[in-house]
Amino acid sequence: MSRVKGKRLSPDFKARVALEAAKGAKTTSEIASEYQVHPTQISQWKRQLLEGLPGLFQSGKAQKVPSPEELTAPLYEEIGRLKVEVDFLEKKSKQIKG
Repeated sequence: MSRVKGKRLSPDFKARVALEAAKGAKTTSEIASEYQVHPTQISQWKRQLLEGLPGLFQSGKAQKVPSPEELTAPLYEEIGRLKVEVDFLEKKSKQIKG
């Protein structure tokens, strides 16, 4: 997890730093000093940026971002399933006890 002075770094910040590193106008050390981020971290962000760029230009394949409902539905299903199991086990344990 990347931090500067105890704060989480935003994706926008990471993108800005990675883009500056990709431009090559400054050295990684200069950028690291300017933004107070370790040079290795900048290199990782730059690599992620460059690896992800081709995907932005793929025709006909828009990346679908799942809705919150799509993300949470399986979790609620699992909660329901576990609740049924707990209720069943509680009932059975009471029957065994007496």
